[in-house]
Amino acid sequence: MLNVAGIVVGGLAGLTLARHLTPQIQQRLRLGLAGLVIYAGFSMVWQGLQGPLGHAAKQLAIALLSLSLGSLTGWFLRLQRGMNRVGIWTQQRFQKDAAATPGTVSASEGFVTCTLLFCVGPMAILGSIQDGVDGQWRTLALKGVMDGLATMGFVATYGWSPLLAALPVLAYQGTLTLGGRALEPLLHDAALKDSLNVAGGFIVATIAVVVVGGRKVPLANYLPALVYAPLLTHWWG
Repeated sequence: MLNVAGIVVGGLAGLTLARHLTPQIQQRLRLGLAGLVIYAGFSMVWQGLQGPLGHAAKQLAIALLSLSLGSLTGWFLRLQRGMNRVGIWTQQRFQKDAAATPGTVSASEGFVTCTLLFCVGPMAILGSIQDGVDGQWRTLALKGVMDGLATMGFVATYGWSPLLAALPVLAYQGTLTLGGRALEPLLHDAALKDSLNVAGGFIVATIAVVVVGGRKVPLANYLPALVYAPLLTHWWG
């Protein structure tokens, strides 16, 4: 619901206030958002490392190993490459539509473009799983802010149709959250949740690099780490 609210509020703001956002203000918004992402990520890491020193060292080692194995698995499965293709297609579609004669862009084009952009990404998967497994909503809240800012820009080209992307986002991420909730009984051991928090926290914190437009990081390749982390914790246990 937070993510849906972000898209709707961002779209409505874009239809009325976007013209007043100067490049300087947009840069400040990105920097502020990056700071929130870093805070949320390392808060998750800190939460997962709570306890005796041995527990913290064990969880940190598991997280780093999970991220390494997850990166290799994601690279083998070409997860980031697949998401990049969707992103490139979305960008080309947007540029083509932005250059079109006003009034020729259909509502369906804006709806499809924004739905793909908001649903295909690591934060949608990671945030929904966290919400379902442990009730942590911060990642989805941050994604809602990011999607809202993106919607502000999209409505300038597509009109009101990007707001409709809130519906498939609700269905897609809601399904993932319910799936995570169904898996929660299997994670009855607190150490399993701690490993998810530490590994997921590092991934979330790294998103800040993408937000500020710095070096590109293949975040999607690290998503398998969310599977390796509890498995390694159970095996090490």
